[in-house]
Amino acid sequence: MHEYPQAGLAADAFGEVAAVFEENFTAGEELGAAVGVYHRGRPVVDLWGGWADPARTDPWRSDTLAVLASPTKALVTAAYLHLVDRQRLDLDEPVAAHWPEFAANGKAAITPRMILTQRSGIVCLDHAPLTPSALRAHTPVAEALAAASPEWEPDTAHGYHATTYGHLLSELVRRRTGLTAGHYFARHLAGPLGLDAYIGLPAGSDAHLATMLESKELDMLRALGEPGSLTHRAMIGSMRLHDALDPSVEDPSYGGLAGAGSLSRLFAALVGEVDGIRLIGPDRTAEVARPYSRGTCEVVLLPSTWGLGFMLPDSPVFPASAGLGPRAFGFDGANGTFVFADPDHELAFAYVQNAGSRTIGRMNDRAHRLVAAVYRSLGRSGRGV
Repeated sequence: MHEYPQAGLAADAFGEVAAVFEENFTAGEELGAAVGVYHRGRPVVDLWGGWADPARTDPWRSDTLAVLASPTKALVTAAYLHLVDRQRLDLDEPVAAHWPEFAANGKAAITPRMILTQRSGIVCLDHAPLTPSALRAHTPVAEALAAASPEWEPDTAHGYHATTYGHLLSELVRRRTGLTAGHYFARHLAGPLGLDAYIGLPAGSDAHLATMLESKELDMLRALGEPGSLTHRAMIGSMRLHDALDPSVEDPSYGGLAGAGSLSRLFAALVGEVDGIRLIGPDRTAEVARPYSRGTCEVVLLPSTWGLGFMLPDSPVFPASAGLGPRAFGFDGANGTFVFADPDHELAFAYVQNAGSRTIGRMNDRAHRLVAAVYRSLGRSGRGV
């Protein structure tokens, strides 16, 4: 039996969250993990424990960075919406107005709003799959997106832009600013907020990285769908990334790295002020929490609800049993990572780990228990709203 080192702080009112975090370890369900919670712009939980490596020789530290997988898209979304508010961009102006090549093959009417709400139909790059060299160069990915065709008539259905989403927004950011999404995020969000969160580590970084175990959910996703199906083409056939990427290479759909404290701080700044910084205005936050797409996803073939760039409640990923507020928004990862904000409760939550997920299409049980404990703590403290 292995001892699991744990450290960090939890405010008295959130003691149950600390207890549940410890129980996840004592039950043998965690390898290494961290959880962060902000309430009304202030940190109330910042805990970490376990091991950053499968051999259990390298303790998880306060500065350990976890692989985010799909929640990387939350970082890119935050960066893009920050730019939209800063430059007062029109989300309903065609993408091709600033990226003319994108109009090819039936994409002239696609708008940023359709991308943010998973409705553009640009979900496959199997005609020019992503490779490590393409990611390093960035331009080949943008060219492949410009040459892609919608898999359905844009804005008539929704499907998870699993591979393409981060790259689409990154090119939109670059067309406006000259910066990729990773560099924009670092300069305008992570820097001012003091975040240990990255879409591509700075060259020469000595960051402490957690080693992610293979997720059971990823195995199931690989088996999902016939080779010619949209599911397979969008989620498997669009990537040729057989080897681990250099963490300094930007992969804005899957390759983010962050600690739980920084993720919860980022989300807190989407719904209120954190040390005087608010990333998007209240009207934009209301848009984020509005359901734009609801029903069965064309790609993963499971029910999902999407707001402006984020997942919303009313799906297995955001179950009512966890107590999430009706206007909560966030992201989950196939590796078990989970992050959200609840504007009605001025709450932000992030959970990262490296043991992987054992479920498909619903919130990781370990995260579910932590989220439920957070809401119970709010209710007992009388500070829920």
